[in-house]
Amino acid sequence: MFTIGDFAGHGRVSARMLRHYDAIGLLRPARTDPDTGYRYYEAAQLARLNRIIALKDLGFTLQQIAAVLDEQVSAAELRGMLRLRRAELAAAVTAAGARLARVEARLRTIEEEGRMAVEDVVVKRVEAVRVAELTGTAASFGPEDIGPVIRPLYAELFRRLAAAGVEPAGPAIAYYEDAPEGGDRITVHAAVPVAAAPRPSHDFAIVDLPAVERAATVVHRGPMERVLPTAQALARWLADSPYRSAGYPRELTLECPEDRERWVTELQEPVVGG
Repeated sequence: MFTIGDFAGHGRVSARMLRHYDAIGLLRPARTDPDTGYRYYEAAQLARLNRIIALKDLGFTLQQIAAVLDEQVSAAELRGMLRLRRAELAAAVTAAGARLARVEARLRTIEEEGRMAVEDVVVKRVEAVRVAELTGTAASFGPEDIGPVIRPLYAELFRRLAAAGVEPAGPAIAYYEDAPEGGDRITVHAAVPVAAAPRPSHDFAIVDLPAVERAATVVHRGPMERVLPTAQALARWLADSPYRSAGYPRELTLECPEDRERWVTELQEPVVGG
């Protein structure tokens, strides 16, 4: 048998922790000296201690651990719990990273308020164009919701175009509209111009985008996750102009090298008035 100090050392825990586990009935000593009160443990009890620590590190409360151990959880079941917890933690890390990215984007927006010159906005006509497209639905018009939807849409669209032997006839055009189900949801259109309609069996839509008689346009440089400063600068320009917005802006990709910091995108917001 081991003294509490020796058992704690072999289990890589503190004696204080073992005393607590004894007090709540989670891990009783194999023997307690009736005269001195000294606790003694058997080597076989390390198996239960290992399960307690593993479950505790997985986020279970001590009360939950006691219930799990009463069910005599196996090593295989513990492995399954570990995989599940790992997935949960990975999702939490991803979500935390996304939140930090949103905060960073808003901070950039705050820092860049008022920096865009009025002459950066140009009102012009946008010509009609025939496009091949795929669509999806985003939870909102925020960059954090649009990006995860539109990126795979474009990857799949280009794959299908290549399979159909269709060459894009111009730069990509993303455009948006309120989703039929309402609320904040947005229908996302990932589109590229095509010269003509391919064979009837194609697995993407062919749409004729109408001309926009007047669009307030501005160039955004960098990844679209950081489009907010440009988009809000355009909104402030509209507020001070005789125009008013007539819908969501189209996004014309002018340059999209592998280095996303060098992306160039023109925002084309339809306007009326003037």
